[in-house]
Amino acid sequence: MTHHNIQKLDKYGSGSYLSSDVTVLLDIVDKDAVADVPTQQKEALIQSGQRHYSDMLTLEQAPTTMHEQLYQQALAQGTDRTATDIANLAYTLHDIFVQTVDNEHPLVLISLVRAGLPIGVLLQRALSDDSDSDYNLPSVHYGISIIRDRGLDPIAMQMILDAHPNSPIIFVDGWTGKGAIYQELARSLQPFNDSSHPHFATIFHQGKDVIPLLTLADPAGVAWLAASEEDWLIPSGLLNSTVSGLISRSLYTEPQSGLHRSVFYDNLVEVDHSLAFVDHSDAARRALTKPLQRLPTFKQPRYQTARLIDKIAADYHITNRNRIKPTIAEATRAILRRDPERILLASTDHRDTVLLRHLCDDRDITINVLGDKILPYQAITLIKQRS
Repeated sequence: MTHHNIQKLDKYGSGSYLSSDVTVLLDIVDKDAVADVPTQQKEALIQSGQRHYSDMLTLEQAPTTMHEQLYQQALAQGTDRTATDIANLAYTLHDIFVQTVDNEHPLVLISLVRAGLPIGVLLQRALSDDSDSDYNLPSVHYGISIIRDRGLDPIAMQMILDAHPNSPIIFVDGWTGKGAIYQELARSLQPFNDSSHPHFATIFHQGKDVIPLLTLADPAGVAWLAASEEDWLIPSGLLNSTVSGLISRSLYTEPQSGLHRSVFYDNLVEVDHSLAFVDHSDAARRALTKPLQRLPTFKQPRYQTARLIDKIAADYHITNRNRIKPTIAEATRAILRRDPERILLASTDHRDTVLLRHLCDDRDITINVLGDKILPYQAITLIKQRS
C-alpha cells in the first residue's frame, strides 16, 4: 500500500466530522453553483423523466423547532439501541476479520452518502476504540456517493482500490427500504465479481456473488450483515444534512469529469448535530455492560418484503416503484423532501411514528392504518403521481 496514495486521499474533507472519523470522497461545490429546484417542480421533472433526481437539489432549510424536538425525543428513546447495535456490529466484524486485517491492510469501511455516514462514523469509532479488545480492529473509513440508476461513483471507488489494494471492503448504509440501493450496489460491483479480477478478493471476500453490505436495520432483508431486520426510529434517519456531516445529497457527475458532487451547508453549522449524535451514541456504547452478540451473516438477499411491495403497488395502482417509500426513515424523509399522496401505517399510536403523524397533520396528508399486513414496515409513504 503506497502512502503516496493515502496522502492523495487526505486532501478530501470530512464534512463536519473529525478527519479521523471519515474521508468523504466528493467534489464539494458552492451552493450558488447549484440550481435550487422547489419540491413540486422537482417532483414533476423526476416523474416525467425530464430530469434525474441526482441532477438537481432542493437546498435544505434548517429544521423547525418541532422537528428538532422530535429528533431529540427519538435520540432519547433510541440511543441505547443505536449503541447496542453498533457494538454488536463491531463485535461481529472483529470476529470475522481479526485474522485477516492489520495496520498495513486495515478493514475499509465505505459509507454510502448520506444515510450511511453517521453509522459508518460510529462503527469507525467503535473499531478504533483501543480500550475495547472485544472489537478493536484496524480500519479506515470513506464516504462515497451511490445514485439510483447510476450506481457507485466509479472514480471514488478506484481511488480507494488504488490506496488499499489488499484490504477487505465493507459497504455501510443506515437501513434498507425496498432493497433498491442494494441492487444498485450489486450492479456496480458486478465487474469485480470474477475470481480472475485483481480486486475480486477485496470486494468479494465473503465469496462470489456476496455483496458485503452492512446496515443498522435491514427490513428489506438484503444486507450481508445487519443489527436487526426491524423498522425502528433510527435517530439519524430523522434529519438530513444536520446529522450527516452537513453535506447535501450527492449530485451526479459524468466519470470523465470527476467525482460526484455535493454541497456543504455552511449556513446550517449552528444547527448541526452530526458530531453531537456521534459523540452521544459513542459514549453510550462505551457505557454498555450487556454481553455482546455475534450477529448472523447472509450470503444472499432474502427480499422478504418483495411480495408486500408488489401488493401495495397493485392496490394503489402504482407502476413506478420509486413512488413507494417504506420504513419510518424513508417515509419521514419523503414527507420532508418530496410531495406525498398518503402515508400507510401499521398502527395509529406506535411511538416511533409520532413525527410522521405530526407532519401529516401539519400538511393535511391522508393516513391509512393498515395493521399487520404492512409489517415489518411501520410506515410507508406513497409519493403523488404527477401527470
